[in-house]
Amino acid sequence: MKIAIIGAGAAGCFAAANIPASPGIEVAVFEKVGKAMQKVKASGGGRCNVTHECFDIPELLNCYPRGKQLLRKSLYQFGPEQTIEWFKKRGVKLKTEPDGRMFPITDDSQTIIDCIWQEMMRNKVGVYYNKSIKSITKSEGNGFILHFQDGHEYTADKVLIAIGGLPKKEQYQWIEALGHTIKPPVPSLFTFNIPKHPITELMGISVPLATIKISGTKIAQSGPLLITHWGLSGPVVLKTSAIAARELADKNYDFTIMVNWLNDVKEDDLREEFIQLRKEAGKQFVANKNPFELPKRLWDYFMEQCGIGTDIRWGDLSAGSQNKLIEMLVRNQFHVKGKTTFKEEFVTCGGVNLAEIDPQTLQSRLVPGLYFAGERLDADGITGGYNFQHAWSSSWISAHNIIPA
Repeated sequence: MKIAIIGAGAAGCFAAANIPASPGIEVAVFEKVGKAMQKVKASGGGRCNVTHECFDIPELLNCYPRGKQLLRKSLYQFGPEQTIEWFKKRGVKLKTEPDGRMFPITDDSQTIIDCIWQEMMRNKVGVYYNKSIKSITKSEGNGFILHFQDGHEYTADKVLIAIGGLPKKEQYQWIEALGHTIKPPVPSLFTFNIPKHPITELMGISVPLATIKISGTKIAQSGPLLITHWGLSGPVVLKTSAIAARELADKNYDFTIMVNWLNDVKEDDLREEFIQLRKEAGKQFVANKNPFELPKRLWDYFMEQCGIGTDIRWGDLSAGSQNKLIEMLVRNQFHVKGKTTFKEEFVTCGGVNLAEIDPQTLQSRLVPGLYFAGERLDADGITGGYNFQHAWSSSWISAHNIIPA
């Protein structure tokens, strides 16, 4: 039996690493560029955020904006615990950071790449580079013929499609030609651009816990917020971008957000706090008395934007200036125009319609012998190791179902 895996990314290589060498089975991985597992190499700042320490599957599912029906099946078969054990058995220990993200103890993504690669070589997997797929056709019997852009062909009994995110729907035509429908791809993890806004002068400042709400929707997320030279980033922005990926694409990335720099503090509660500040710190200068533990440069920015001079005391703060400050703290409005891909962690939502896939085996319901894994499925997660976990889960399941019983 000949098994062809299209894509030498995280999902394709992990699938190959889980198909044991066996007499009569040939596994070939085809990659369109000249290197394997490039996204693994770059992820997590070169450390590789392998998975997340969330072992409660219902809770884990909340970290995936799309694909829950499929993931409910796959994560129970091979979730974070199984991922940790898989690498541990092969000599790679993972560590957990305070936010739950898990990395190899070496803090080097090459550790993960080498582990998977060694398992592939142990399984006698063939890897072929610069092989861009043009089309797949059915051969006589139940097999497939892979046609490559360079004119070469490869005949396989079974095929696993594990290509990464492709930004344009036209790039999926060869999959549609097999009978599958494609949910149009749009970016899922990105930061918010705020062109020429004065807050960008505070680049590098972060707030540990803030809330972002997209105006005109019910979408709101909380988490660390980072100010950059182009706008806003950090985990809260990336979570918001993932959850609202399709809505923001429909808006052509031109929308308004509200930032609560105090996370969940309500306006009425803040007004009560201001009353107490007038009583207890009335003689202190507002600019010097920052009661919310916000970064000093950010607090100075608020003072400037609200017209509060350095000589204004809490007891002398005018009603108008107080209202401006309250509004800025809990409902700071920004007009977002454009997006920026978050480092190298390009992720798309969209892909093969999950209704056409058997969630137990990840085999196509339309084309027997055809399997899918990873980002090519219409399932994606927020940042934090969730997308890699989906890659490991789906490729492990595909690998164990693609080989003969």
